[in-house]
Amino acid sequence: MSAADLSTTYLGLRLASPFMTGASPLANQLDAARRLEDEGCAAIVLHSLFEEQISLADSGRIHHLDPLDRRFATVLSYFPEPQTFAFGPDEYLEHIRRLKEAIRIPIIGSLNGTTPEAWLRFAKRIEEAGADALELNMYEVVTDADRPGAAVEAGLRQVVQDLRHELRIPIAVKLPPYFTAFANVARGMERAGAAGLVIFNRFLQPDIDIRHLAVWPRLELSTSAELLVRLRWIAILRGQTHCSLAVTGGVATPEDAIKALLAGADAVQMVSAIVQRGPSYFRSMENELRRWMESMEFARVDDFRGRVSMAKTEAPGAFERAQYIRTLSGWSSWLGYQAYLRAHEGDEPTRPS
Repeated sequence: MSAADLSTTYLGLRLASPFMTGASPLANQLDAARRLEDEGCAAIVLHSLFEEQISLADSGRIHHLDPLDRRFATVLSYFPEPQTFAFGPDEYLEHIRRLKEAIRIPIIGSLNGTTPEAWLRFAKRIEEAGADALELNMYEVVTDADRPGAAVEAGLRQVVQDLRHELRIPIAVKLPPYFTAFANVARGMERAGAAGLVIFNRFLQPDIDIRHLAVWPRLELSTSAELLVRLRWIAILRGQTHCSLAVTGGVATPEDAIKALLAGADAVQMVSAIVQRGPSYFRSMENELRRWMESMEFARVDDFRGRVSMAKTEAPGAFERAQYIRTLSGWSSWLGYQAYLRAHEGDEPTRPS
């Protein structure tokens, strides 16, 4: 039997394997990017360029507020100074050009913002710099109680639609899971022109410093515990959209990646595991996936992709409800068993009938 074929297609780009970096500083240095490629990383998503960086460089303002105006000093003081970022807008473009000369794997630019305004024109410059695709991360916690969910969704669709008219390269949209009808939102992104969906954005939760009475940022690396919600929605979306599907967040082990592919993912983005284990972990992920495929007699990733997705069931709604009830009924049994063990502590632990 020949070696298992790990190749996949994501955003129309042919990748040697499903394993790629997610948006992060992992490729901020050329040498680091070369090593990622050498160790099996199939594509690189660059760290995000923020709306605030672009608007400040372009107009000298952040969200239309002048940093030199004392009235806005407090609110704008929460934003990092420009020199704290690895790259400004122009340096970001130059880094893309240099990466395209240095490595052969696809380079995906990333934009992060909240408003459908002029800063988004920078996407065209990312394309012109040579990026193979663009990942759009419209990261926003909607705090306006008068802004309905339908307006938020319509705004996202409009951004994607406007970018689709401007760009030739494919667009992936990185989404949070906090929508009432996420499947409908996903299909709306596809209709607006998205070529891919990245599931899911991690909403980073700030903490409260009770000593200084202040909010402070808290960043923790992801773990396998975060994977389940991603598996659920990848499995639901597989077959309901023609978009490429990428899992990001919660992939820490080869088993996690296999689960994501079985659910229906086209690509698996990794950051935390690579930060912890180094770029060589990409090769380990490849080896373990190939070993598992050969043990299951799968020749290609396409042979099992989506095998446990909801596209494989005739009644998706009933299937989802059945799994919910099955989980809760199992929880009741588990609690009863734990109570039995406590009551018979010291006895031979025989499960009750």
